Amino acid sequence: MADVPMNCSNKDGRPSAESKEGRPLIEENTLQSNTSPTQSGERVSQGLAGVRKAARERKKMKFTALLHHLTVELLTESFYALKRKGAPRVDGVTWQEYETGLAGRLVDLHSRVHRGAYRAQPSRRVFIEKSDGRQRPLGVAALEDKVVQQAVVTILNQIYEEDFRGFSYGFRPGRSQHQALDALNVAIKRRKVRWVLDCDIRGFFDNLSHEWLQLFLQHRVADVRILRLIQKWLKAGVIEAGEWTDTKVGTPQGAVADANRFLKDYQERLQKFGLELHPDKTRLIEFGRFAEQNRTQRGEGEPETFDFLGFTHISGKHRRGEFVVKRITAGTRMEKKLSEVKQQLHARMHAPMRNLANGSARSCKATSTPTRPWKYP
Repeated sequence: MADVPMNCSNKDGRPSAESKEGRPLIEENTLQSNTSPTQSGERVSQGLAGVRKAARERKKMKFTALLHHLTVELLTESFYALKRKGAPRVDGVTWQEYETGLAGRLVDLHSRVHRGAYRAQPSRRVFIEKSDGRQRPLGVAALEDKVVQQAVVTILNQIYEEDFRGFSYGFRPGRSQHQALDALNVAIKRRKVRWVLDCDIRGFFDNLSHEWLQLFLQHRVADVRILRLIQKWLKAGVIEAGEWTDTKVGTPQGAVADANRFLKDYQERLQKFGLELHPDKTRLIEFGRFAEQNRTQRGEGEPETFDFLGFTHISGKHRRGEFVVKRITAGTRMEKKLSEVKQQLHARMHAPMRNLANGSARSCKATSTPTRPWKYP
């Protein structure tokens, strides 16, 4: 789980996130960067580096001046960071179309954002199939919204990358699923883990409270213009089957005594924010170097396994008898990939052999080869 940890006073009378959680209030700090909105690319980099340095050194600082870091140069970098062949957006504008006359478009966008004239558009609701056959709802934002969102993310990353825990990997720049898998393997082996809590929050992105999200942001972000931008995106709603729908919640995604206590505390904390663990995806698993021995003594058979990031994790042994965490491709992931291969082969079954030899076969192999199981020696 990732911890979701630059300044306006709380003048509207609403309790802050700190006070609601029983935490000491964070002192405000009005320190601002001396960079200007029209700075060069190099100056922007220096300005954001200053934000990161301040966030690292002053964990209680609230940043009151952040929006001036959202420059035309940063918007340009954000535009080119987007996928050029993404799904059609609600505004119907493609990446290639927007690139025509890009400089003028981004100057206008920059002006609207800083004048407060920028308006967020509703996202287009699409669904993708999950490994268990259920549908996961996704929101496809308008292209200009994506550009501004990417720029704001770049700015906020300078703060929250200093606040996140080292074991947090989800949605962070420079971190991947592979690194998370390696970290899990090392932690289980080095810390002599005996129990694993395999859990999943029910509909996290669908049920995330907008109010709590804003309160959490105010721990560190007090630039009202940044907070208003985020509020605009949260309130923009979604369009599904041609109809607009409002969104009041959600965003367009040791010993057994110790483990049980953690599970209970974790459930209570989630309930405080209107969230709950998925009952069908939450279980306490005896796992680690002593799991096989303990379960054998109780006559309970082999240790259970758990799935994480597409791999099934197995409590096993090296050929020399040493404990090792084995990983194989999860069954549902393998079945899905094999189904894709079958579809690709079926689509090419009547293709001329020369076409297959000239690239179609290589394309099929490149996109449809099942994931190779991972296993540590």
